Amino acid sequence: MLNSIVTWALNMRVLVVAAALALLLVGINATKNAPLDVFPEFAPPLVEVQTEAPGLSTEEVDALVTVPLENSLNGLPFLKTLRSKSVLGLSSVVMIFDTGTDILKARQLVQERLNLAQGRLPAVVKPPVLMSPYSSLSRVLKVGLTSKTLSQMELSELSRWTIRPRLMSVRGVANVAIWGQRDKQFQVLVEPQRLRAAGVTLDAITKAAGDAAVISAGGFVDTPNQRLSVAQLALIVTPEDLARTVVEFRNGAPIRLGDVAEVKIGNPAPIGDGVINDGPGILLIVEKQPWGNTLDVTHGVEKMLEELKPALPGVEVDSTIFRPATFIQLSMDHLTEALWLGCLLVVVVLALFLGDWRTTIISLTAIPLSLAVALLFLAWRGETINTMILAGLIIALGEVVDDAIIDVENILRRLRQNAVLAEPKSKLRVVLEASLEVRSAVVYASVIIVLVFIPVFFLPGLAGTFFKPLALSYILAISASLVVALTVTPALSLMLLKVKTGQHRDALVARGLKAMYRAVLPVFARSPWLALLILIGTFAFTGFIWHTQLKEEFLPNFKERDFLMHWLEKPNTSVEASTRITIAASKDLRAIPGVRNLGAHIGRAEVADEVVGPDFTELWISLSPDVDYDETIHKAQAVVDGYPGLTRDLLTFLRERVKEVLTGASASIVVRIFGSDLDVLRDRAAAVGAALKDVPGVSALKVESLTLVPQITVKLRPESAALHGLTAGKVRQAVTTLISGRKVGEVYQDQRVHDVTVWSLPAVRADYTTLRDLLIETPAGGHVRLADVADLAIVPTPNAIKREGASRRIDVTCNVTGRALGEVAKEIEDRVGKVQFPAGYHPEILGEWAERQSAQSRLGWLALASFGGILMLLLADFQSPRLVVLIALTLPFALIGGVMAAWLGGGTLSLGSLVGFVTVLGIAARNGILLVSHYRHLQTDEGRAFGLDLVLEGSAERLVPILMTASTAALALLPLVLKGNVPGNEIERPMALVILGGLVTSTLLNLFLLPALYARFGKVKNIA
Repeated sequence: MLNSIVTWALNMRVLVVAAALALLLVGINATKNAPLDVFPEFAPPLVEVQTEAPGLSTEEVDALVTVPLENSLNGLPFLKTLRSKSVLGLSSVVMIFDTGTDILKARQLVQERLNLAQGRLPAVVKPPVLMSPYSSLSRVLKVGLTSKTLSQMELSELSRWTIRPRLMSVRGVANVAIWGQRDKQFQVLVEPQRLRAAGVTLDAITKAAGDAAVISAGGFVDTPNQRLSVAQLALIVTPEDLARTVVEFRNGAPIRLGDVAEVKIGNPAPIGDGVINDGPGILLIVEKQPWGNTLDVTHGVEKMLEELKPALPGVEVDSTIFRPATFIQLSMDHLTEALWLGCLLVVVVLALFLGDWRTTIISLTAIPLSLAVALLFLAWRGETINTMILAGLIIALGEVVDDAIIDVENILRRLRQNAVLAEPKSKLRVVLEASLEVRSAVVYASVIIVLVFIPVFFLPGLAGTFFKPLALSYILAISASLVVALTVTPALSLMLLKVKTGQHRDALVARGLKAMYRAVLPVFARSPWLALLILIGTFAFTGFIWHTQLKEEFLPNFKERDFLMHWLEKPNTSVEASTRITIAASKDLRAIPGVRNLGAHIGRAEVADEVVGPDFTELWISLSPDVDYDETIHKAQAVVDGYPGLTRDLLTFLRERVKEVLTGASASIVVRIFGSDLDVLRDRAAAVGAALKDVPGVSALKVESLTLVPQITVKLRPESAALHGLTAGKVRQAVTTLISGRKVGEVYQDQRVHDVTVWSLPAVRADYTTLRDLLIETPAGGHVRLADVADLAIVPTPNAIKREGASRRIDVTCNVTGRALGEVAKEIEDRVGKVQFPAGYHPEILGEWAERQSAQSRLGWLALASFGGILMLLLADFQSPRLVVLIALTLPFALIGGVMAAWLGGGTLSLGSLVGFVTVLGIAARNGILLVSHYRHLQTDEGRAFGLDLVLEGSAERLVPILMTASTAALALLPLVLKGNVPGNEIERPMALVILGGLVTSTLLNLFLLPALYARFGKVKNIA
């Protein structure tokens, strides 16, 4: 088949070259406007259901809302994990589905179950809301709104009714959450004593306010010639209009709402707040859909904000508080620069080695063609171009040219030999035979490189999601290069290469290297046992370094300039108190040189992704690009540590999201304890926290604050209520209206909707004592104190209840600083193993370390399977177990340099480093195959006798191709290594470092040790 392909390409050479040129143009055009992102979508398909339960306590939300919803949603097809969280007035149920599940199909399944479950929820609960689908890096922009002339309520009006609808219309936007929102509300604030003095009931107030705000249809009137619609215009435009509403008539005189209650414009009790720089403001958090592109969505939102400026007089808009598009663009610029520099270095290497512009051009055509085909296929699949895909192309950059180099170098050598023959063959015949001569080895080598990368596709969880795009782009480029070498390279060689009689000299660099090689190689070739001794010694030293000097981590820290801080105050902290602390911290953080701005959100917002209380705050700062990165972070950490009474941390957004996706908690290591009783869970969590507090390297240790907080309970005494003619419903309705307020109607103004609420004056609901004295109306027209018909008490209740897999759970979390992640994780496992747990309670250790161990174990087993497949391929090619063993010995050559490079480069092995080891194995195998294959060709096809002379001649002839392929692969990666730990290079640099080190040792050992081993052990009986 290979013969037919190459023959066809040579006969149809003009068509092949034209097709290649067309394919190149199509590939460039298809990827010109490709969507860009920093990472592939690494979160599994997720569906969240939030249910507002105003006024219900945490335990009531858990029992009445969360558990019934869990029971209804559990058992969904493709459901992997079911998590829930109940807090005061809100239930959140999160369903995580198997990777690859269609998110729209999953949402449809969830909605079907919700339709059945909704009828079983209490009447006071609002309908469950299916949250918009989010991506793993859903937050694309944080926009701060402040004003010196507008109030918080006026800013909220603009945000809700002007800004948010316009931003939601931007393609790719999933949600715009508003923190610090103070909705405009028409409030009728009553005082029971005043109502009693006026002889007006609370029911009358509620009915009058509701009647005034009711919207009624007017219908229409038909005349002989036309139909006229009738509109009943709203009476309420201002609070004064509502205050003039008549409650009842007494002695012929009206009693109005304003006579017996305070009518004003106000806002409901806040569930959260926003802080912009040093004061209150509105924080808009824009979130994108899973299929939305971060850069496109960001630019669309910014363009919309610019268009809205005329509609926002007196409003300062800051859209740079958090802008991940900046990091993405910077990362792409760095990787693109590395790609072009790598290409330039490859051109230089080829020119030096080949010394001929024709052979250089023919070899270089493989680079753009292979990359264009890979990108075209990725675009066809709808893939987003991200840093991992670019990394795969950069790693492949030096290898896609290998097949062409090997082919064109052999063709040129055979053309030169043919030129001096007495009866030269036709040029087409020489090119065909020379191409086929190396085709088998090249095809097998390329297949082995692909086979080596197959394990990456089976990596589980987050690791697989990160590295599969890299493996895909790498394999596509390598496969494309093989097709180019089989078709385009022979065609161009036939068209461009010209050899004149007497022109047999290699390039100056090639001649010099061959001279040195011929002088040194015999020393090793004549000493096979010395070669074995060197090999064993290097292996032993490599093993020592691996086990004693290298540290382990999952993913490196990303060089973002947007940072977030989680601050957790004591449970039951009010919104006002959290805001005061946040403003104080803001002033301290903004005093640091280089901190440009700050935005913070406290508590939660309506229909947002945070299910927390007002004790939870996230502070976001943005660093200027012209300040020292590490020094500024150190100063920010010092400020954060200056608030010792708070549970706190300092993270980049990407780091936080990776941790959140892994466990649902923003920490590197999570000890999750499962059980049924909250008291036992808290006790065991405290015991685990005490066991871990003195582990070296543990930082930001936190025992989840599922603590007991004070709660006022109201329990009706039926007998006492009956004596006053009160029913349970009557008492509950009055308590709800006076304490939390009751919506009775709506006012429509300028396409805006405002609630009309009956509530009590703040002094009435100020504290426990005033609640006891709350006056409840009786049917007889009198009043009775709430304490006379109900028992009020302050009792402890959980501030939050979390569940996973239908079991309650609590987390003990920590980060790791100053010590290797693996070392700390292993010590934590030992400490947790010594903590006693009652029957029905058990801990699980999750997080980055658990994910790394899972990925490493899977990668190890799959690599062994891949290694077995490589051996089978080699056996099919060489038909000799002895030769297969010799080539197999070359594979670990690469591991030696990879370990040394990782050691010298910082001594840390990340998951990217492990993938680097897998990558370099394929490169090492290629060179070993080419060398042994050429030895066999000299012996079988050219009739050379087996011996030292054959080995020396074959090694010298393969020296230039092996050095060229190794040099191009190494120099293509050199810009990644030399650029250092810059944005976009965090995962790729450790991987490139390992590959670069592996290339050095595999090339040296292949060129010097393999010939010696082949000369001693490579003789095969069935080869003549």
